[in-house]
Amino acid sequence: MKIPVRAASHSYVVTIGNGILQDVVQSHKTLFETADKIIVLTDEFVWAAQKEYFEANFSYSFEVLVMPAGEQCKSFENYQLTQTFLLEKKCTRKSLVIAFGGGAVGDLAGFVAATYMRGIPFIQVPTTILAHDSAVGGKTAINHPHGKNMIGVFYQPQAVIYDTKFLRSLSEKEVRSGMAEVIKHALISDAKWVEELVEGHSITNLPEQLLGDYLAQGIQVKADIVEQDETEQSVRKYLNLGHTYGHAIEAAAGYGKVAHGEAVMIGLIYSLLLSERHGKIDHAFTKRFLQFAIDSGYPFEAVQQFTFEQLTDYLLKDKKADYGVLQFVLLETVGKPFVQKIELEECEEIDKQLRQLLVEVQA
Repeated sequence: MKIPVRAASHSYVVTIGNGILQDVVQSHKTLFETADKIIVLTDEFVWAAQKEYFEANFSYSFEVLVMPAGEQCKSFENYQLTQTFLLEKKCTRKSLVIAFGGGAVGDLAGFVAATYMRGIPFIQVPTTILAHDSAVGGKTAINHPHGKNMIGVFYQPQAVIYDTKFLRSLSEKEVRSGMAEVIKHALISDAKWVEELVEGHSITNLPEQLLGDYLAQGIQVKADIVEQDETEQSVRKYLNLGHTYGHAIEAAAGYGKVAHGEAVMIGLIYSLLLSERHGKIDHAFTKRFLQFAIDSGYPFEAVQQFTFEQLTDYLLKDKKADYGVLQFVLLETVGKPFVQKIELEECEEIDKQLRQLLVEVQA
């Protein structure tokens, strides 16, 4: 399946399917054949699990840099090491970077490509469910100790090759984390899809075809939004549903301690509680959605591990904060997102409400 992304800077295609790597690489042969060097940036776990399949289905010579896995990949130190690697390999503006891995690899590789010699082309080859979101739309970044994704740039790939064969090696935790972004895409776009997710198959054990369909739906939601707003001036903010409070939890825990999707799911519950006040979300829906999240194995222990005061600094460092007032993506109804300014005092009230609801539902 091909999904076009018509960003303002340039258009490209996301190709998704099972066992498609070889064919799609050949369909982009002009891009590969005009590159003077091809650099594959990956991480230790992806390369160990997928090296054999990648090498068998990628017909061009390349140099590979195997980086640390997880958020450690997105450190200043690794960014510098990667730029050094490109320089040592004598890469030029005609060189091509391939981001082969999950969201962290894609974020880092995209930022490296965007800033090496003021920008060289790159391709996303995502290997996780989570990356169906991060690989599309051109957000690239590294982390700062004071905040996640604080150093970055919007820089679109030349193509996204999403071979779902790579997903077979994912752990249940990785599947669960990735599905949080699928669920987010459903919440901002389609009430019927949300019901299908909540009432349907176990989200960590979906039939392969259904998983592929859901991922394609999520990519289409993101592509439609990116076409309207490439650099997050308006509707692209909707894609941050669950991320403001979720990022605070993730940062407070220390990157990599709480999986990104697990933090997002916590943030989604928080956003639903806010949406009861500022939108028309019913509390019964919030409770049912939380029960679905718990039944699906999402952990919520991290909420109890930090006080609101400990989360405050991270909340105020959110990139959407405006003169100390936080901007949350909320839902008028399921499928109808909007952005609402929220004072810190109200954030604390909702934080208390979330903690009480967790005790009540988990009792």
